[in-house]
Amino acid sequence: MERFAVKRGLIKSMGGNAGLAKLATGYFDNVNVDADGVFTGSFGLLVKVEGSYDTGGKLAVDVEQLKGADLAAFLDSENGREQAMESRKRWSGFLDEATGYNAKQRGDKAKEDAKKLSKAKSAIKMAHKSMEMMKIVDQATVEKAHELIEALEATMEKGEFPTETQVKKLNDLF
Repeated sequence: MERFAVKRGLIKSMGGNAGLAKLATGYFDNVNVDADGVFTGSFGLLVKVEGSYDTGGKLAVDVEQLKGADLAAFLDSENGREQAMESRKRWSGFLDEATGYNAKQRGDKAKEDAKKLSKAKSAIKMAHKSMEMMKIVDQATVEKAHELIEALEATMEKGEFPTETQVKKLNDLF
């Protein structure tokens, strides 16, 4: 499952998952929508594309592509290479419209998210190390640190990224 940042206001203007499913019909074949608004479709070497907007405002998609011998057979078939190129083109176009960002912008957003995650993990590690090494830390500070660490870890477990403010609060304790 991959998650992509979505431009602010796009989900609402598109009509949420219903609008996303409608968009998918323009890019993929055999599009079906379940009761939760999750669409499933396919095209060319994209055997299965499943997606929806999640509660965190991200585009969550799961993609299965042809691999190995099946991929080789597909590429060797009549118009196989053209179909493969068309599959990539449709996938990219779908992501552009569904997120409001082009490929470079999506990559930049992913780097930002990875940086946030790295900072949070580093802050948690430093807080544990500081509590371990410092001799004079009052109990209230230790409890506050554990509370902030739990909040950061819970955010990350949900697949969301902690804010700079959450990380700064933990760093400022020590």
